[in-house]
Amino acid sequence: MTDLKLIALDSEDLEVVSAHVQDAVIRVADMGYARGDKRFALLMNRFDWTHDKPRAKGLRKRAALHFDGVSHAAYAGFDPAAPEGVLELLAIHFEPQDAPSGIVELRFAGGGTVRLAVDYLEARLADLGAAWAASAKPNHALD
Repeated sequence: MTDLKLIALDSEDLEVVSAHVQDAVIRVADMGYARGDKRFALLMNRFDWTHDKPRAKGLRKRAALHFDGVSHAAYAGFDPAAPEGVLELLAIHFEPQDAPSGIVELRFAGGGTVRLAVDYLEARLADLGAAWAASAKPNHALD
């Protein structure tokens, strides 16, 4: 079992990161914006979509994701002051504005979002070593 370590410096890289964190479960208390460091970070229990046992329910892995160059963070669709709240991450998207700056949007199930104004795109994802059997494999309805 290999620990994942990825860096995203452009939209294509971020799509790869987004695919690896799809269906991650995040406690609201485990994410935050450090204004002085210009960094937004979060801890998650990500579903390992690359796990190679098709009959198993899969694995969850503890992982950290952070974005550098963040000048502003905005929350919508959930209460950022409710530390016991739990969110399911669906996707991460980057919208360039005045290159290299832009908006990173973390989209959660139920319509919640975190929008990050960034001076440049730099995201790092790393597994933290802990892994366990998932209680269920995420299921997505087809459009």
